[in-house]
Amino acid sequence: MIQNLDLVNWNVRGLNSPAWCNTVHELMLGTKCNMACFQETKLQNIDDSLTRFLGGYKLDRFAFKPARGTKGGILLLWNSNTIHVHNVRIGRFSISATIAIIQSGTSFKITVVYGPTRHRLKDAFLRHIRRIKPSLGESWLLLGDFNMIYRARDKNNTNLNLARMSHFRAALDHCELKEIHLQNRKYTWSNERRQPTMVKLDRCFCNEA
Repeated sequence: MIQNLDLVNWNVRGLNSPAWCNTVHELMLGTKCNMACFQETKLQNIDDSLTRFLGGYKLDRFAFKPARGTKGGILLLWNSNTIHVHNVRIGRFSISATIAIIQSGTSFKITVVYGPTRHRLKDAFLRHIRRIKPSLGESWLLLGDFNMIYRARDKNNTNLNLARMSHFRAALDHCELKEIHLQNRKYTWSNERRQPTMVKLDRCFCNEA
């Protein structure tokens, strides 16, 4: 039997609130996941006791990219009884690591990203994705909050930056990535106004390997 990797990917929009940390903890208690990828933690420092609490006391190891002030931040949590994680690399917009599922020996590269919200940094973010493309034949899972779209149907209005969408598609093509499509939800973000703008910003991609 080959063990599955059950993974949670979530933009938590800040773990600097005790109430919200409790919400994350309660959700994680109800899952059977082996790994969790949190974006926008808004935390500059994270310790072992907090990560164990957030992971529902099932995920006992972590790697993190600190927030800048209260902006950004990425946290990767995993269960060391089922997953071995090594070659952890902290990039400008990402955390990458090599994942090995202990029971089956299956291994692959994972990259968790939090794309910049500032428009002037988005091209640098796409160049970053291109640079971290693994070598030929290496399995790769790329996921997170990209803060941009590559298809018009992923936004509920026509206020689109067509040039940036084209650049995003070109980066995906360069990295030979295909999307693992989200089920039962069209959008992942809303500005929560009376006539809201809704966008699909959170995605998961993989290469053929």
